[in-house]
Amino acid sequence: QVQLVESGGGLVQPGGSLRLSCAASGLTLGNYWMAWFRQPPGKEREFVADITGSGTTARYADSVKGRFTISKSNAQSAVWLQLNALTPDDTAVYYCAARYYLKDQYDYWGEGTQVTVSS
Repeated sequence: QVQLVESGGGLVQPGGSLRLSCAASGLTLGNYWMAWFRQPPGKEREFVADITGSGTTARYADSVKGRFTISKSNAQSAVWLQLNALTPDDTAVYYCAARYYLKDQYDYWGEGTQVTVSS
């Protein structure tokens, strides 16, 4: 049974940083693209970043490029998202997701972790 569990969210001031973690179980992480999505209050869920099974290639939404960094460890079955230079627009529930490398859609999702950026 695949399980993704996010942690690391919280309240942070504008300009601050957070590191989100996603602990994955029930899958071989090297066979999965991993991603972070977020859902701001009152808005639809949106793509933030993803990373290949090998961890060698990452992609980012334009809104977070240069501020956020996605990384993973297949050995530790974990994925991280480093959030820097946070602004109130980054306030959202952040979700970890996984898709098998041969598939187009993300099949597995975590419950999410809340990130609030406010002074």
